[in-house]
Amino acid sequence: NASMFGPPGHAYVYRIYGLHWCFNMVAEPGSAVLIRALAPDIGAETMMARRRTADPRKLCAGPGRLCEALAIDRRLDGLRLADPPFSLRLAKTPPIAVTSARIGVREAEPLHLRFCKTGSAYLSR
Repeated sequence: NASMFGPPGHAYVYRIYGLHWCFNMVAEPGSAVLIRALAPDIGAETMMARRRTADPRKLCAGPGRLCEALAIDRRLDGLRLADPPFSLRLAKTPPIAVTSARIGVREAEPLHLRFCKTGSAYLSR
């Protein structure tokens, strides 16, 4: 987990349960944001081939699915998010977000630290 304690703006990638990769963005040393889902607006055909599904809602809904669809694995751990192979862009219009309880972290349920785009069809759970 050394990458999570490094500088902000870097990837922290780790395996969970020995099965799935998880992708986080380091916000500050010791603090990272887990990316749980995204809308597959670009490259959906490639993602469908990687995930072996034609259902766009199942391509990136969940951290393991997201990493498989985007081919994120340990090789990307510690890389700067401003450099290739990453490509971050600002939204054309700011999304309207809601918060909810975190998934799988019962102790944190009252904190509502999960941020989601309102009405997104691409969320996990």
